[in-house]
Amino acid sequence: MGCGKGEYTVGLAARYPERNFLGLDIKGERIWRGSTRAREQELTNVGFLRTQALTLLAHFAPGELSEIWITFPDPRPRLGDAKRRLTAPRFLDLYQRVLRPGGLVHLKTDSEALFDYSLETVQARPGATVLAHTKDLYATPELLPHAEDIQTHYERRYRSEGIPIKYLQFQLS
Repeated sequence: MGCGKGEYTVGLAARYPERNFLGLDIKGERIWRGSTRAREQELTNVGFLRTQALTLLAHFAPGELSEIWITFPDPRPRLGDAKRRLTAPRFLDLYQRVLRPGGLVHLKTDSEALFDYSLETVQARPGATVLAHTKDLYATPELLPHAEDIQTHYERRYRSEGIPIKYLQFQLS
């Protein structure tokens, strides 16, 4: 979700050639950058879809996805924008429908407010299970062993500024 410049989508596809990856973003330039990277690396297990997250059900059957990665989404800090956050209840409802049982959702963000909101929202959701969370991913590398290998543009930037990266992994049932 919000695949940015495709770093994470392409990075995961290169790391796990036996699995398929699809980057979803609304901005065409981001899709172009990611698909260009994938072509340059001759990856055949990666694709990109230019659409909004709210259209997931138009593109995926119930239970079709095994994981969803939300990497550095717009935190939507204004109170009135909470329903537009990619971890708002309406999005969690969509994720639950397209994820197979036991499917994972991962969130990486620099925003402490978005992280706190997301953690609280997931913890309050009946049937949801928080599997891992930290406010400093690089101080707890066992939570995501390949974190150093695959980083987004924003992740590198925030880390260079000393801003800790927050990580949340959960299941919806």
